[in-house]
Amino acid sequence: MTETKKLTVENVAHLLKHRGLISFEQLGDILMRGKTQETRLFSSHLTGSSRRAQPGAEVVSPAEVIASFNLEICGVPGKYLTEDVITEVVASKVGMPYLKIDPLKLNLDVVTAHIPRPFALKHLIVAIAEERGTITVAVADPFNLPLVDELASARQLVINRVLSSKNDILKILREFYGFRASVIAAEAEASSGVDLGNLEQLFKLRGQQEIESNDKHVVAAVDFLMQYAFDQHASDIHIEPKRETSLIRFRLDGVMHNIHVVPKPLHAPIVSRVKLLSRMDLAEKRRPQDGRIKTRFNNKDMELRVSTVPVAFGEKVVIRIFDPDILLQDLDSMGFYPREFTLYNSFISRPNGIILVTGPTGSGKTTTLYSTLRTLSSPEINIVTVEDPIEMVMEEFNQIGVQQAIGVGFDTILRNILRQDPDVIMIGEIRDRETAENAVQAALTGHLVLSTLHTNDSVSAVIRLLDLGVPPFLISATVIGIIAQRLVRKICPHCKRERELTRPELDFLQLGKKTHMVWEGEGCKECRNTGYRGRTGLFEVLDLSERFKARISGNVELADLMATAEEDGLLSLRRVAIQKMLEGATTYEEVIAMTG
Repeated sequence: MTETKKLTVENVAHLLKHRGLISFEQLGDILMRGKTQETRLFSSHLTGSSRRAQPGAEVVSPAEVIASFNLEICGVPGKYLTEDVITEVVASKVGMPYLKIDPLKLNLDVVTAHIPRPFALKHLIVAIAEERGTITVAVADPFNLPLVDELASARQLVINRVLSSKNDILKILREFYGFRASVIAAEAEASSGVDLGNLEQLFKLRGQQEIESNDKHVVAAVDFLMQYAFDQHASDIHIEPKRETSLIRFRLDGVMHNIHVVPKPLHAPIVSRVKLLSRMDLAEKRRPQDGRIKTRFNNKDMELRVSTVPVAFGEKVVIRIFDPDILLQDLDSMGFYPREFTLYNSFISRPNGIILVTGPTGSGKTTTLYSTLRTLSSPEINIVTVEDPIEMVMEEFNQIGVQQAIGVGFDTILRNILRQDPDVIMIGEIRDRETAENAVQAALTGHLVLSTLHTNDSVSAVIRLLDLGVPPFLISATVIGIIAQRLVRKICPHCKRERELTRPELDFLQLGKKTHMVWEGEGCKECRNTGYRGRTGLFEVLDLSERFKARISGNVELADLMATAEEDGLLSLRRVAIQKMLEGATTYEEVIAMTG
């Protein structure tokens, strides 16, 4: 390959065969159909769904062609030859470092400041790092050294090269240059007025001209931002005003990441655009508002719940992303252990009673409830939900949204909901005495009621109901079961390694003297060097046995109830987390972070 100084489908295929990644039969298939496949991909890129040439369409890489055959790696069942795997093999052959580009670790200014967009798209080159006057660039072709030398000379830069896949480079170029171009264009049209939302500047106010919320550059910037969040599987987008700038952050697998810093004059127009999309009052900046956006991504509907609140430097926006693939899951794939899964199925099979799901914000309660309702949904039953706000619109359910502004609260709706002939009622949250009493009355009159409470564990939910004024005998008569849950990050399967728990760790988890082996992630390109990939649920399921119900009284202690529950077989969140750790699903650090 180094003699030809050119990457072709043929020489890359022979290299893969030499490395033992493909068989003779697969090699023959690639050599026979490679040209046809390359032509088909070129035609597809050139037209695309919009019938317009896409940026970077004139280049079809050999790795892209071979990856399109979707070949299984020899001797590794279930693992396929991806563009990344092929590019890494090529990098090793030509002696260049390979880099799986992590968009979250790139600086927008570094990416866009040194290489003009047309040049970068034409030659598939992107700046990824800058340190002490040296620029590191990712290239798709290892033999473009004259091109890099020309760029270094023209820009008076010292350049290091790494090899990355074409698709990784194109994705960065489209997202970063597109967002950057929109921000720069919008900033150029922004006036230099004073920021009305900044509490530190109120005494300077003399008026302000804001960009219209439908300005094309702001529209483009917001579109790029949302597409980027969907691509990265973010659960939340935070748009936060600071003193001099506006910070954009994503929450990924429960952890916040800084994404972009944009000029402060653009904060208000971006917020206005989001508020316009979510049908909020654009003029109201002093009060918190809630809204929602429905859009499509990769041929599936995405629900976005939007919240704004005034902070010291302006309005902060948080956009919660509800991906139906995450929000609606099969119950047996959510992380239940067999005992807990059997118990929970027995709860939801009852004709009446109350099932409570507890846990802090972000612990997956909504996923559990929606997945349960979808499991129960059938033409034979009527499901009615009361939510504040409606998290995700589902045709299978009759969903009612709380509207406090016109006096339609949980208690108001619940007083009238029984006239709707429901079989199953889901209440978004029991937060006061009236809601609790209505839930109890619904259960007593033959309905299955699902709801949430904010407590740390399942047993504490009983104490919380007593605090809300529900009599002990009504709790015993109506509550079927209570689930406490958390989400823990799973160890990346690509870089997990085994280690032995230290003596202090064993003592802290009260695991006795016996040694225990656990797993942790070293960090790799597949997990952005975090060591984690995805999350799984921890479920503590409390079955209210007759013995447990007999202990419920107005002056019962939490410790006494917990002891009774554990005698009945309750597996606490801590014990569930430890079990997940010992099985290699999560780490010691996650156990401590989630269960204290």
